Amino acid sequence: MSAEKKIEYSNGEMTIIWQPGLCQHSGVCVRTLPAVYNPKERPWIKINNAATTDLINQVKKCPSGALSYRLNKE
Repeated sequence: MSAEKKIEYSNGEMTIIWQPGLCQHSGVCVRTLPAVYNPKERPWIKINNAATTDLINQVKKCPSGALSYRLNKE
């Protein structure tokens, strides 16, 4: 899988960017916010299942950098 591939998930307020080629499958995201991240489902990121602040805090803990985010402009 290419490290350049990016998949975006938005809740209107923010967008999570997942780069599957960088993912090390450490499971930090799944353990931190299991209501949001479920690799057995599609889409596997359900961004509306957590508050934006919780999502930002979790994304910052991603050890591989496969998850990043941006705040959407109003």
